[in-house]
Amino acid sequence: MAQAPSKVSKYLDPKVLSKIERLDLKARYVVEGFIAGMHKSPYHGFSVEFAQHREYVPGDDLRHLDWKVFSRQDKYYIKQYEEETNFVCHILLDASESMLYGSTEVSKLEYAKYVTASLAYLIAGQSDSVGVGVFDREIRSYIPRGMSEGHVRLIAEQLEKLEPEKKTGVGRILHQFAERIGRRGIVIIISDLFDDVDEILGGLQHLRFLGHEVILFHILDPTELTFPFDGLVKFEGLEEYPDLLCQPRMLKESYLQELDKFTKALEIGCATQNSEYVLMNTETTLDVALTSYLVSRLRQSNWARR
Repeated sequence: MAQAPSKVSKYLDPKVLSKIERLDLKARYVVEGFIAGMHKSPYHGFSVEFAQHREYVPGDDLRHLDWKVFSRQDKYYIKQYEEETNFVCHILLDASESMLYGSTEVSKLEYAKYVTASLAYLIAGQSDSVGVGVFDREIRSYIPRGMSEGHVRLIAEQLEKLEPEKKTGVGRILHQFAERIGRRGIVIIISDLFDDVDEILGGLQHLRFLGHEVILFHILDPTELTFPFDGLVKFEGLEEYPDLLCQPRMLKESYLQELDKFTKALEIGCATQNSEYVLMNTETTLDVALTSYLVSRLRQSNWARR
């Protein structure tokens, strides 16, 4: 198990990491000829094909530096090989403006950052590789896959600099990302999913068609789940929507019905595609939320193998 980085980011919470590091995020399917998540490649000894370069970050093993590239570009790059990892995980984090909302101590975006960093730590600690993409209506950035302590630290540092900007476009982003990534693996989407259900499910289907395993983390604030507002309330518009002044009691019943319809459509759509749908309430402490999810996933995997 990888050790937590020496300069610990706030998103690498020791309380959370100590709980989840005893668990695994194992892939459920055979991916690109590797028995994904089992941590023993059946091709050991001869399948060491060069896969890609990525920039060196502190903590990387110096034995894998490419000195030929350094002599040409005066920059340090690490060689990565296909055998270095049993599976590749791509985490897609929604950094659109609606993720700023929060009625608790943390906004949806802050909670999502903690989820991203914690999962990256867990996956890298298993000697599997993880990359992180940030999106709103476009893919804003992508940190290529890696699995070192330095790579996890780089991800956490980038999360600390991240600020939301624009409206989201989840479905379109998933289609774009499906066309960009090569090797099949696990794709984790972390978002409040403020987009058309059919668009989202279409993007997920594209990823599944290409052989990726998909996990959808739906991040919502407790007030979005219960709509406890009373009196005359002014709702601030996000993602280019106008402000709204209204009596919430007149909207509550229809709002909760629409929310239930929305989440059920996502849950059923994911189940139909053999993808996972995970609803996360930001009021739930992260160590409890992640531990509960990982234990549940492990039990389902064990049951499926019987």
